[in-house]
Amino acid sequence: MLSSQTIKIVKSTAPVLATHGTEITTVFYKNLFSAHPELLNIFNHANQKQGRQQAALANTVYAAAQHIDNLGVILPVVKQIAHKHRSLAVKAEHYPIVGEHLLSAIKEVLDDAATDDIIQAWGEAYGVIADVFMQVEKDMYNEAATQTNGWDGFKDFTIVNKVEESDVITSFYLKPADGSGLPSFKPGQYITIRLSIPGETYLFNRQYSLSQSPGQDTYRISVKKENEMNPNGKVSVYLHEAIQIGDTIEVTAPAGDFFLDVESTRPVTLISGGVGVTPMMSMLETISKTTPTRPVAFLHGARNKALHAFDEDVRKLMSTMEDTTMLTLYSDENRMLTKELLAENVLPTSDIYVCGPVPFMKAMINTLYELGFAADRVHFEFFGPAVSLEPVTV
Repeated sequence: MLSSQTIKIVKSTAPVLATHGTEITTVFYKNLFSAHPELLNIFNHANQKQGRQQAALANTVYAAAQHIDNLGVILPVVKQIAHKHRSLAVKAEHYPIVGEHLLSAIKEVLDDAATDDIIQAWGEAYGVIADVFMQVEKDMYNEAATQTNGWDGFKDFTIVNKVEESDVITSFYLKPADGSGLPSFKPGQYITIRLSIPGETYLFNRQYSLSQSPGQDTYRISVKKENEMNPNGKVSVYLHEAIQIGDTIEVTAPAGDFFLDVESTRPVTLISGGVGVTPMMSMLETISKTTPTRPVAFLHGARNKALHAFDEDVRKLMSTMEDTTMLTLYSDENRMLTKELLAENVLPTSDIYVCGPVPFMKAMINTLYELGFAADRVHFEFFGPAVSLEPVTV
């Protein structure tokens, strides 16, 4: 338990994170990787270059500081991050290393303003916060390993098929290299793949949504080939151009807190932009197989027809269902999902699932809130580190 004095110091200094958070976390990552370059085998280098990882950590630390006397408030955020940590094989032994460098970064950035009392208080608070994360992640590791056909950490998978879905999106079908079965997953969840790219010093980890329904003998991921100049392009280009049928990659068990509520009988609205269609395919295919009478609206935006993946698949699935709405818009034709179109096409009593590029996500989610849809009915997944809809929020 933290003393009342420690809680008081942490909460009173929490606003510093709103002002200096990204600066502190930038220094933190720089020093962390300098002292422990082996951790670059875990972290996404592209998110570091884009500043998303730094901003995500700053938001998390600020939120934890605000609620240090009642961390249960941020448990949903903790679970979301814990899913990503479990999928990346972040372990308990990494937390003391992170704590050491986070405190030193606070001291470095704030200089004399970071008194001994403040550093001590933040050290104690970090210990409590880390314990919460480690316990949640311990349970997730145990669940992943003990489920039917489950495993711990990374496991070798073989590419058994490779299918072009559009000019920029290719699907990869994966099977366990040891011939074992696959654990089930929740429609909308993702896996992490780990690659060793020739000429690169460190391993690359990327998280990709599973793009077909559970219960099959393969996992399918559908990857957009990014421009090589894009920081995220290195892995996607390597997958598209170098990885072939018969090759082996490493995979962790499915994870993620963005998934279809298969127990609900409420209507469903699926809203996606670009490659954000991938988790929606898993959800739609599941609904078509298990509850084809459930009303579904499928709203998708792409740049043009050539870049639009799964159009025919969606139409075929919806032809087997009883009550469906489909809307496809191409930005090259100056057709986008406006507030008016959302008001007309989002099923009024539905659970709403949103996925796509960050600007698309922010626009869709904020518009849905403006239209009066309740926050607990709007579910969303950001690619990479979670991005707040506000500068700093929980």
